[in-house]
Amino acid sequence: MSKERSGSRMSRRRDLKNNYWRQKVGRYRVLIVEDQSMPRQLFELLVGGTGRYEVAASIDNAAVADIYCVRHNIDLVLMDVVTKNGNSGLDAAERIKKQSPGTRVIIVTSMPEYSYIRRAREIGVDSFWYKESDREPIIRIMDLTMAGESVFPDATPDILVGKASSHAFSNREYEVLRELITGRTNTEIGEKLHISAETVKKHIQHMLEITGFRSRTELAVRVRELGLVICDSGTGEP
Repeated sequence: MSKERSGSRMSRRRDLKNNYWRQKVGRYRVLIVEDQSMPRQLFELLVGGTGRYEVAASIDNAAVADIYCVRHNIDLVLMDVVTKNGNSGLDAAERIKKQSPGTRVIIVTSMPEYSYIRRAREIGVDSFWYKESDREPIIRIMDLTMAGESVFPDATPDILVGKASSHAFSNREYEVLRELITGRTNTEIGEKLHISAETVKKHIQHMLEITGFRSRTELAVRVRELGLVICDSGTGEP
């Protein structure tokens, strides 16, 4: 059974180089799924330079990731959440884990969308890594993941939203925000979340007070720009 350890509380309990890697003959075959060319090339250089891994394939669209896993006998997938044409890395990860349970999957993202970590856990993703804010290098996360450990951050990155920390919002307020950015009215949001329109109004008013924004539109635009809530298939929300 794999042991999950926090991204911010990791402590080395064994020398992976001397203990684990000598048990593996050859190099692990890695699939990189990243739609932006510069990060994809960086991953290719990092992976190829370790001596423990090889880049079996590097693609920009998660829609075909599961097919590549089968065709190229992939051991480990490094995959962004949102890829070419908006195709979801989380949806692809779910297909891969059902099709090839032994293939390890690490989700990598720069988006702080609050639901990504939750869904990654639910579908069986092995590890999760934030591109800009994670203190642990991606190769370290890969090593731990292939050694049977599951590495997830304690929380989403803390981002300033107006005058407030993104961690100041409750889960319910994030649910309201997700509906707010679609342009729904308080009544429509309430129906979707099974709460009253008055309760929706109170949540929005509280968020306006702590952020200092003057209108719900300003609040909606800003949280969308920051990537705190995103309406796409990667969230697993309708």
